[in-house]
Parts: sequence; structure tokens; C-alpha cells
Amino acid sequence: MTRRLRTGVFPVQATSLALQTDTEAVKYRIGIDVGGTTTTIAIGNDTREVVVVSDQFESRTAEGPQCTSQAILDQIETHLTEIGGTTADIIDVGLATPGPATLDGVLRNTPNLDPALWNGFPFRAALEEKIRQWSPRASVHYIGDGQAAAYGEYSIRSGAVTWNRVGPMAAGPKALSSLFMLIVGTGLGGGQVQDGRVVRGKEGRAGHAGHLLLPPYAFRYEHDQQLRVGNAMCTAESAISLTGLTHQLEYRLTLPQWADHPLQSVAGSTRDKAKSLRGLASQGDALALELFDDQARALGITLLDLNYVGDFDLLIIGGGVCDLSADVKERYKRIAEEAYRQHALDGFRDLDCLEFSSCGDESPVIGALAFAYTAAL
Repeated sequence: MTRRLRTGVFPVQATSLALQTDTEAVKYRIGIDVGGTTTTIAIGNDTREVVVVSDQFESRTAEGPQCTSQAILDQIETHLTEIGGTTADIIDVGLATPGPATLDGVLRNTPNLDPALWNGFPFRAALEEKIRQWSPRASVHYIGDGQAAAYGEYSIRSGAVTWNRVGPMAAGPKALSSLFMLIVGTGLGGGQVQDGRVVRGKEGRAGHAGHLLLPPYAFRYEHDQQLRVGNAMCTAESAISLTGLTHQLEYRLTLPQWADHPLQSVAGSTRDKAKSLRGLASQGDALALELFDDQARALGITLLDLNYVGDFDLLIIGGGVCDLSADVKERYKRIAEEAYRQHALDGFRDLDCLEFSSCGDESPVIGALAFAYTAAL
């Protein structure tokens, strides 16, 4: 899963901090979401209240793990100082990165990270060694970023973690215990929660929904089926991602019906043009809407496949499509639901649980923080 650039610090002055005394020091948990380009940290207090979500800052991954670790440590120290805490007050840390990686946070040919520097690097253990120089009993717990995104969404919606940027979620017919989240970015990430616990799998690889295979009829043109993702074609990621949009747009612009489309005269790569499709869709552009309609249908089919296995309380759409304009988001959701119901068994057609993410780009770092509270339990 690849993040989109988002700026803005979201500090929260927790009420409990105002009551802090010298003999009652607040203890903190830290969440860290590392991407190939940018990283975010979150800090939570004793009452599971998010008190800081940082700006995205440069990951420095091209310089290697030690430089990335130092950038993270600098941000943690700075933000703890700003809220009156110290590094000695850290109890536990949750670390999220793109996969694949082992359960213990050893990275394995991770996308967007130079394999010469990162492949086989024990990131969790190395960061824990540095954190323990501050707080000897602190532990670092590893989780994949798609898993973290799902857990962050669950934690906020269930009230397990509170954050004043996201108000109380509407109560459902029963307590929330499960969800699956698809994160639409450069690729397609995923993660699930069952019975209130994030699902990681035997070797930490659970949630790779982007590599599920789709039927050929999920694609408008035969060309669209030919994008190879990993070791397969006709995957969910080849239909539902910026990579997929780029592949599809390149072909669309060769078709006679789009010969006069404004993108024909725009400078830049097809990928750059694909990045402009959200804005064009909000203006009612027919080509952009067609591409997002196709993506939404494929997403509905993918969520059906997932729900057959998991029978989830909620199905969540996250990532770049959350930034579509309100009317296009509504259209996208409606088409996804229609595709889901069209192909569903009768017993699965009562779909009332498809929603967009409440946490946006911050869901992985909130999930990493939530994992810091629960991983040691």
C-alpha cells in the first residue's frame, strides 16, 4: 500500500494531561507508519486517547534503515517534548510498514524500499534496541500497514481508541467485532479484524486482497486484463489501483471515441494523467467517470469474494478514492454495491455495511498505535 501526501499536524491536548503531577507521570504508546517516501507517528496516552498525529515527514529510506530509524526517533522526541512528556515515559510502540515481512518485522523485498539496503533487515528488533536506550522496558510490535489500516479503522469505530478528529461513530444494530478494509492507492492493500482482533496470519501475510483473482468480465476490455501484478493477471490490484488506472487510461486514449479528449494534449506521463482523473471526475468528465465506474464494479466483486469468507460487520473503502468529490463518491459506492449484489448469492444480497474510511490516510498510524496498546496483552 502506498500513501498519498497529506500535510497537517493534529495535536490533541488530552484533559488527563492537565491533571498530571510530578508523581503521576503519564505513560505513552507510540504508533509509527513507515512508507517508502514519508512516515507518520501517533502518540497515545494512558486512557487510549490519541494526543498527537504528526505531519508526514521524510522517511529517508534511500539512505538505509539507520537513517530512517533516526528520523523516527527525532520526531518521537520532538512531539513528546511538545506535550510535556519524555522518552522515558514510552511503554510500547507499534510499527507498521509495507509488506511482505515476517511476523517479527524482518522485511522481505518490500516495495519502494531498496532491497540492497532493506531486504532481510530486522527493522522491529533494531528499532526496539534504540527505543530501549530511552525506556528499558519498552517493546516494539510489528504489523503490516494494510493490517494496521484495518485495525485503526476498527479501533476508532469501536471506541477502543479515541481521537477528537473523528467523532463518535453511529451505533449499529450490534457491537462492532469485524471488518475488512481495502486501501486503494498505487497498489491495493487490505486488512481484516475478526472478533476484535487484527488478523495477521501464520507468517504475518494476511490481508493481501490485491492479489485475489477476478473474473475476466470484471474488466471492460481485454487489454485491461493484461496488466501483470506480482505473478498474475486479472487481479484485484490490476483493476483497483493507480497502477491499474494508468494501464487502462493508456489504452483508452488510443480509442477513437477519446481522440479529442483534453488529456490528449496534456504534457507528462500517462501516470501523471491518471493522477488527474479524480479532479476530472468531479467535473463530470465522461472518460474519468467511466474509469472510476469500472474500478467500483471490480471493487464490489472483490468485496463480495472477501465477505463470502469473512461475513464481516463492515466493509471499508480506504485510500485515494476517499478524496473523490462527494457526488462521485456516492456514485462509486452505489456502483460497487450494485456489482456486489448482482453477483452475490441470495443470502449475501442484504448488503448494508459498505462505508468509506473515517480515518483517511491516518488509519495505518492509528492502527499501529492501537496495536501498541493490545499486542502485549
